[in-house]
Amino acid sequence: MTATAAHQQAAASAPVSTLANPADNYSQTDWNSAYGNVTTETEGWVETVEGTIPPDLQGTLYRNGPGRLERGGQWVQHPFDGDGMILAVGFRQGQAYLRNRFVRTAGWLEEEAAGRWRYRGVFGTQKPGGILANALDLRLKNIANTSVVDWGGNLLALWEAASPTALDPVTLATRGLSAMGGVLAPQEPFSAHPRLDPGHHGRSRLVNFGVKAGPRSTVRLMEFDPQGQLVYQRQDRLQGFAFLHDFALTPNWAVFLRNALEFNPLPYVLGRRGAAQCLRSRPGGRGEFWLIPRGAGAPVVLPATEGFVFHHVNAWEEGATLVVDSIHYADFPMVEPEEDFRHVVFEKLPPGQLERCTVDLIHGHVERRRLSERCCEFATVHPRRQGRRHRCVWMAVAQRQTGNGPLQAIEKLDMETGRRWTWSAAPRGFVSEPVLVPHPRNAAEDAGWILSLVWNGGRRASDVVILRAADLQLQAVLRLPLAVPHGLHGSWSRRDTTPPAP
Repeated sequence: MTATAAHQQAAASAPVSTLANPADNYSQTDWNSAYGNVTTETEGWVETVEGTIPPDLQGTLYRNGPGRLERGGQWVQHPFDGDGMILAVGFRQGQAYLRNRFVRTAGWLEEEAAGRWRYRGVFGTQKPGGILANALDLRLKNIANTSVVDWGGNLLALWEAASPTALDPVTLATRGLSAMGGVLAPQEPFSAHPRLDPGHHGRSRLVNFGVKAGPRSTVRLMEFDPQGQLVYQRQDRLQGFAFLHDFALTPNWAVFLRNALEFNPLPYVLGRRGAAQCLRSRPGGRGEFWLIPRGAGAPVVLPATEGFVFHHVNAWEEGATLVVDSIHYADFPMVEPEEDFRHVVFEKLPPGQLERCTVDLIHGHVERRRLSERCCEFATVHPRRQGRRHRCVWMAVAQRQTGNGPLQAIEKLDMETGRRWTWSAAPRGFVSEPVLVPHPRNAAEDAGWILSLVWNGGRRASDVVILRAADLQLQAVLRLPLAVPHGLHGSWSRRDTTPPAP
């Protein structure tokens, strides 16, 4: 079912169209138009152009993603090479306050001063000067562009190949690289996809990992209390090359799925490709589940099914069984060097689909079944259900019911009844990751709100949409005075970042 009929407006004039149409009716030009280069940093109160902000919505939506996509007339080869820009929208007493700031890493400062790229990008962006200028230059610039989390007194801008960058949670001013209280060595990898343990071991914890990949890969698991102090860690060496972006968490396990990928570094070393462009699916290969105990004991390695996973949704334990919900792809989706990311042909790429793996820890057997045919990404559950069986899932989905397409709608799926609710931004809107904000006085799993940054192709700028989590009824649309490119991850904090009301 859809929850949009009462809100339909003319697409050219609406801040976000809420037309629910099962046909493909998006414009490639509207999609491409989001890939502009952000050149401004701003702050101020935000206009609500439709509905009202729920008075109980108090806190801040943080969101990270590539903002600088061009320097000196040269565009990045892939948007994931763009420098990180943090967006913060603070909510208090029915009003909203916006800030955006670039993460001022050492590389950002150097390249801003030079007015050109001086580092190669992992996804293929080259320095000026051709192959000779890029060959043998294996330096990595920490672009801090993937995720953001408010923890231990710092706002952490994350990029998984390096240490986090600490920011002021209110002003977004860059404080500098964080060693997480001396835990991390200089430039040690710290994943861009941490998990928040809601209290399986007493207090809440930020759980994260770092990977040093090679023929044998090292995974370091780290857990921090709310003050940012390390309370648990372990390090394991496992056989095989590890490309790990995400993991799932249960009370007793950190659950990783090592995808069946091969890495040929020669084109990267010779300056012909970015490091990520040297990854390829291993023909006929199957991945592995790496199950790392959150305590004593050796890791458990079990064969997984074919396919590729960027993101997990949640996992939980049922006796000697682990249940893991993830977004599965038939193959590793990649934009080739000769392709322009602004003109991606969705039909050529495999869709992400919600699937469940049931892992028998006694017999070492894994079963996998599909839960939804609809193309989806960025699925989430209620924060208090992390590591526990969940009933409700919210995800960004394509407008079409089958096949690949741009993400234009938010869907809620009841895992017990199969019932679905959909809010759509089609035909001219494109959604991003849904962030669930729990209701402060109602503990029900679907009580609260879904927040999503939406690209508005009609006005070539971004909106923030607030939906009621239970049924995806539209609560409010905020028109931002900013054009934010398609991006990556965000999070919610109860921190008040608003100034005194005007």
